[in-house]
Amino acid sequence: MTATPVHWKLVVDARDPHAQAAFWAAALHYEVEDHSVLIGKLLGLGAVPPEILLDRDGRKAWRDAAGVRHPEDPYDPESGGGLGRRLLFNRVPSKERKTGKNRLHIDLHGPAGEREAEVERLRALGAGVQRHVQEPAGEWVVMTDPEGNEFCVH
Repeated sequence: MTATPVHWKLVVDARDPHAQAAFWAAALHYEVEDHSVLIGKLLGLGAVPPEILLDRDGRKAWRDAAGVRHPEDPYDPESGGGLGRRLLFNRVPSKERKTGKNRLHIDLHGPAGEREAEVERLRALGAGVQRHVQEPAGEWVVMTDPEGNEFCVH
């Protein structure tokens, strides 16, 4: 019997889940998930109140959550949720500010020899550069997303 791969997502706390989803979708060349079909069904059934929604890019979206998925991975057309490589951004109260180093971070590996071009592309999307690291084990750039979460570009 072959084991089915574990379905997973990385969940990131965010002050603005939709802005974070837009940044990471562009950074990773992913797609922002469209949950409007599910939301429309739930609204039609009276199962969700309109207060937990917002209009984003011309469609209904969850106010407090937004996801991104790899464009080649499967997804559920009923919910819009990805079934493969996926990041989900959940709103946290603005008083819950990031106060320390991430315990988990994303490493981006672009084409060989194009690290600086990738760093500049990510800067244009709203990322910041923290520092350049050069060690015997390798070289990378530590960056931050628009909410201050660290990630590395190799």
